[in-house]
Amino acid sequence: MPSGVGLGLRWEFLQPLLETLPPLALLEVSPENYIQRGGYHAEALAYLAAHYPVLTHGLTMSIGGVDPLDSTYLRELRAFVASVKSPWHSDHLCFGSSEGRVLHDLLPIAFTDAAVTRIADRIRVAQDALGVPFAVENISYYLHAGESTMGEAEFIARVCDRADCGLMLDVNNAFVNATNFGFDVDEWMRTVPLERVVQMHIAGHDWFTGEGKLLSGASEGVKPLGALIVDTHGTEVPDPVLELFGRIIARTGPVPVVLERDQDIPTLDALLAEVAKIERVMEKSLATREDEPEGVVPSERRSL
Repeated sequence: MPSGVGLGLRWEFLQPLLETLPPLALLEVSPENYIQRGGYHAEALAYLAAHYPVLTHGLTMSIGGVDPLDSTYLRELRAFVASVKSPWHSDHLCFGSSEGRVLHDLLPIAFTDAAVTRIADRIRVAQDALGVPFAVENISYYLHAGESTMGEAEFIARVCDRADCGLMLDVNNAFVNATNFGFDVDEWMRTVPLERVVQMHIAGHDWFTGEGKLLSGASEGVKPLGALIVDTHGTEVPDPVLELFGRIIARTGPVPVVLERDQDIPTLDALLAEVAKIERVMEKSLATREDEPEGVVPSERRSL
């Protein structure tokens, strides 16, 4: 199984990555960017997959939706996952399509008992269709979708338990939601099933005013009046998110970690320097970790 800190593969740094093949623990790719695509990008991915472990992370399954899962998409996805030898596949715990229309967004769902049952059943169908284990990712969201009967952390725990699936924990998403909605992110982490974490995402974010203008110089962890913190993947990972990551990895133990960057993408060298910084946080946290951290029993961790 892959471990360590890697990068979400973006075409902006694809060529220098191909030319230099720097030491990286792993790469993560979104199959939607490659399915039914040949030529340069397909050949480049095949070359990289021969040199790095590759994990697949989807964008459009809409596992939280109500439309039937797309059987053609699942067949193509199964072939792609097998071609890069990803040990599992992850996608977002949300909906992204309705009545056959792809909405090109990751939209929240109400946290209800009915949703737990529906989504868990859909995850089982997806796992059977893909032939590999499935993991759900906690999303960032900016409004509550309907009336919920439980909190997000409990909802995630119940979905994972009922579906018997993994959790792809996005550290920045949890931090963003906690800051915007004013809850304790460490308490949230004590409720989600950290023993089911098979992978993590880490990224940066931006602050915006109520008028939608980028707000510079905002103090991390202190929400300015009327401001909103947005999961843009457009900046370096800020210190509070790194610190939260350190606290979490000390509890989960080593899992593969992916640095995501989707806007204002810097040079490959700059990204590799940030990967090294995250690795140092990870190594320090794991070195000081107790053998049996409270709340997580390593012998009971879900094996993928």
